[in-house]
Amino acid sequence: MTHPLLEKHRATLVGALQAIATRAYWTPFPEMPSPKLYGETAAEDGKRAFEAHLGKQFELGQPGQTGWHGKESSPYGVALDVEYPVCEPEALIAAGSEAMQGWQAVGAEGRTGICLEILDRLNKQSFELAHAVMMTTGQGWMMAFQAGAPHAQDRGLEAVTYAWREQSFVPSEVIWEKPQGKNPPLRMQKHFQIVGRGVGLVIGCGTFPTWNTYPGLFAALATGNAVIVKPHSNAILPAAITVRTIRTVLAENGIDPNLVSLCVADKRTTTQGLATHPAIRSIDFTGSNVFGQWLVDNCRQAQVYAELAGVNNIVIDSTDSYRAMLNNLAFTLSLYSGQMCTTSQAIFVPAGGIETEDGHKSYDEFCADLARSVERFLSKPEVAHAVLGAIQSADTVERIDVANSGELGKVVLASSALENPDFPAARVRTPVLLACDAEDEQLYMEERFGPISFIVRVADTAAAIALSERVTSTHGALTVGVYSTRQEVIDAMTEATWRSKVALSINLTGGIFVNQSAAFSDYHGTGGNPAANASYSDSAFVANRFRVVQRRYHV
Repeated sequence: MTHPLLEKHRATLVGALQAIATRAYWTPFPEMPSPKLYGETAAEDGKRAFEAHLGKQFELGQPGQTGWHGKESSPYGVALDVEYPVCEPEALIAAGSEAMQGWQAVGAEGRTGICLEILDRLNKQSFELAHAVMMTTGQGWMMAFQAGAPHAQDRGLEAVTYAWREQSFVPSEVIWEKPQGKNPPLRMQKHFQIVGRGVGLVIGCGTFPTWNTYPGLFAALATGNAVIVKPHSNAILPAAITVRTIRTVLAENGIDPNLVSLCVADKRTTTQGLATHPAIRSIDFTGSNVFGQWLVDNCRQAQVYAELAGVNNIVIDSTDSYRAMLNNLAFTLSLYSGQMCTTSQAIFVPAGGIETEDGHKSYDEFCADLARSVERFLSKPEVAHAVLGAIQSADTVERIDVANSGELGKVVLASSALENPDFPAARVRTPVLLACDAEDEQLYMEERFGPISFIVRVADTAAAIALSERVTSTHGALTVGVYSTRQEVIDAMTEATWRSKVALSINLTGGIFVNQSAAFSDYHGTGGNPAANASYSDSAFVANRFRVVQRRYHV
């Protein structure tokens, strides 16, 4: 009999299956925080739920608890003072491993139905999650709501959908019959059992603690695995809320809630020690190249899915919508103060300038015009604060100060500090634009995380395309863009991105930006260049998280 939760959410699953097949726009989770969509009291209820966590101990009822820990510092200067349970990793691993037996027993249908129920429950908590994401990461409110709640839920659902599709290809049993000519056929009964690979570890990042966590979390969970969520030390609350909800839904459905747990590290608990434990069989990570590569090199017992740093770039050749192009770039460089893994860092512009509908623009004119566009876009404080948010890390502020000093190139537009009237202690910085030559590779050929971008002078368009391909192939990129009115340039850039295996955006001038990615349609990362060894989401992201164990006998 079909699991009741799969029946309850079948329309969602069918819609998601159709969406990943057609890549058309679709979502069951509204991205606008409208009372008509979420309920008249949803906004206030969510804010109260968030505030109820502040200054309290966040109870989870997990095994092996040894104390409390939590020192999150809000980029907005808001006191959080939430304490989270510190648990012995061995206890979490043992409890998760034991819980996997019951999780396997409910089968792919049961796992899928329960995961769909979890996502539906999380969607109802979208306002609570949005406040938690905003106050721990520095995202502006609208981004925190959209990326932190419904868009993250979309990515989780996407992983569940791929997991269901791959598991549903495996029959549970079959009568196998081999003809033997004049002799009776050989007949066997064969059973095929889907078994989780083992305990999964999901290591969260400080800037997108739900959007970058949900794909791996739900891919591992839906394929039969226990999951330990290890959040970033400054973005624990969104992960804790998520884990509590998952544990609640699991318990309601007769599953041991210790299948999913939160691991908050203190001085005695290291991520390295947890990641190298023999029972950890998959690891999802978003963050720095140094630690990501350490995971790949040292966690040989596990399959590591890593999204690392890259140098996203754009080639400017020509345009017939100069003002719209500049406006699009200004928004791209300003959104969440450039603290996105998809934000463009290097903009390659021919030394001889570019052709536009307004006539020829020299390299220097382009630099000045882009700087003015950014200034104009952020000239209204209410727009600036909504778009920029706040700087998540003090390290990013230091990088901005170094860029402002001129140490990394000629300053075309200096970053400035803004005062947020709603959050006087918030760290707010505008983008800094730097000019340099293609030969100055030591300046722009590494990720400078934050609102720091380079306008790189190259010999010509062909050189720009070649440089874009080399940067992507060598250092990685999640996004690449091109602006050109010439089809031969677009074709050359397209072929370069095939070779370097990176997503390409062409002539974006409207309401879509190179650093945005739509679930069910856009593949986030390809797994084909150094910026990421996996994609959100495709079959490869889920299929290696389970095994098929068969048994057979004569009949």
